[in-house]
Order: sequence, then structure tokens, then C-alpha cells
Amino acid sequence: MDTERVKNLLEKLRELRILVVGDVILDRYLYGRVERISPEAPVPIVEVEREEVRLGGAGNVANNLASLGVNTTLAGVIGEDRSGEQLIELLKEKGIESRLAEDNRPTTEKTRVVSMSQQLLRIDREDRSKIGGNALKHVIEVIQEGKYDGVIVSDYAKGVVTHRVVEVIRDRELFYAIDPRPVNKPLYAGANLITPNEKELRAMTDPLGEESVEVLGKVLKRELELETLVVTRGAKGMTLFREDVKTFPARAREVYDVTGAGDTVIATLTAFYLAGATWEEACELANLCAGIVVGEFGTASVTPEEILREIDEEG
Repeated sequence: MDTERVKNLLEKLRELRILVVGDVILDRYLYGRVERISPEAPVPIVEVEREEVRLGGAGNVANNLASLGVNTTLAGVIGEDRSGEQLIELLKEKGIESRLAEDNRPTTEKTRVVSMSQQLLRIDREDRSKIGGNALKHVIEVIQEGKYDGVIVSDYAKGVVTHRVVEVIRDRELFYAIDPRPVNKPLYAGANLITPNEKELRAMTDPLGEESVEVLGKVLKRELELETLVVTRGAKGMTLFREDVKTFPARAREVYDVTGAGDTVIATLTAFYLAGATWEEACELANLCAGIVVGEFGTASVTPEEILREIDEEG
């Protein structure tokens, strides 16, 4: 892409205000070394050397937007616990407006135990029941009251994305994009954009079949009456479904960790489209950004400087 065109789009990102609604996750990383096996069971003993926390789930989507310069608000649910406090602290550090409701559930947390850059174990702490009561009321109020250019729904099937929440978003008549989970497929009808990966696409259309992505994408787009569908395909890149179908090759130089790459894709696709990019331009930029984050360990985000540097290096 032309560097001046990209610079112009990056400038326009700073004028946007985007709301992210969905399942906020605290990603906790325990890094250590393994030098022996436990005498209690045939498992490695990890001597923890350091701990790190990052924004995950809908929080990572918001982080990707904020890193690009977008004015970002995050609505979701946390528990009355230390993990919830840590999430709020991280959001403040990133300059993201936090509109998180406390609920009678633990803050969703994924703890990854890592040694020598290899993930040994993941421990999940969560309550996947649908939100209700004051938590649901709070999320709805955030959606209804704010002035936004668009909404991103980050659905990790942890209970925040409900029929009522999507209905309220739809009533705002704003552009809204959804990172989907097959279990909630009926909620996505009429969305402006959804971004399933290939496995999710197959789960929502033909779990036992062998039809091509191109065929299944057309089926899903027609069935849900979507304006735009983008299917992420790992090493094969991503495929855009509009009036026509177009595939964009992957841009990753080296895949290190795919964690959170889907968050980066939906954040960049939505932001650049709302900034005035064509869908083809938005896909090219989202591919470039995804290629950057999969070269890093854990959830990551991309800055305008990194985007421009990648474009310059590609010549």
C-alpha cells in the first residue's frame, strides 16, 4: 500500500470513538525454569521467576484499538477480586475508558505457565453463565448512552454477549462488528461484519463436511444476511466476502504465537474501515498487523510506527 495513504488513514483513526463490548479476560503469565520432575507425579516442577498480566479477550481488542490511537471505551463484567482490580489498572495504563461492571462471579482469567518460551499448562478461572440483573443493565446503559462511531462485539462465550445486548447494539444503528463463537451463531444475524476463523466457519455451517471455505463463507453470509464476512485462515491469510470473494495472503514472517491474533484482526479491520479505508485496504492492513502480533509471545498489539516500518521494509 502507498505509505502516504496509510499515514492519512492512521491520522483519521485518532478521530474515531469505538466501543468494545464483550468478555474481558485477564491473561496471566507465569514464567519459570524447569530443572527436575516432581517426585509426587510425572510432571515438571516449574520454579517461577516472574509473573506478568495482560489484557485478554475484549480487553485485548480494546488494547489493539488504543495502540492505534483510537478513542476506546470497554464495556464488560469483572468480579469483585484482585484480578478485576488488575484489569482496571491495565486499562488505565493504556488510556482505555473502563466501563466494567462488578458482578457476583470471578473475573475471567487465563493463567499460562511458560518455560523456555514453551507453554506447559493453562489454567482457566471463569463463570460462563449469561449476565443479568445490574451487570446487564450497566452494559446496556453504556451502549445506549455513549457517542460512538462503531461497536465491536468480542464474544468469547463467557456470558456477556446475550440476545438483549446485541439487540440494543442493533437498535443504535451504528456499524457493528462481531468476533463470533459458533455457540452464539443466532445472535449474529444482520451484523455489518463478523470475523470467524476457518474452524469457527465450519462449525457454523458444515461441521462434518469438506466444502471449501469459499463455498461455506457464501453460505454463512447469505444465511445470516451479513454485509461483510472476513474469514481468518492462519497461514493461508484471510478471505473477504462482499459481492465477490477475495483472499489476501498471510503476511507473517515467522509465527511464534497466534494468541490474540483474532482480536487484532477485528480491531484493525473495523478501525481502518471506519477511518475511510476500502474493505480491500482494511484487509491488507489487518493482515499486516496480524503478521506482526503472531511474531510475539502472548497477546500483543500494534502501533502506527510498526505499521509504517513494515510497509517501508516491504518497499
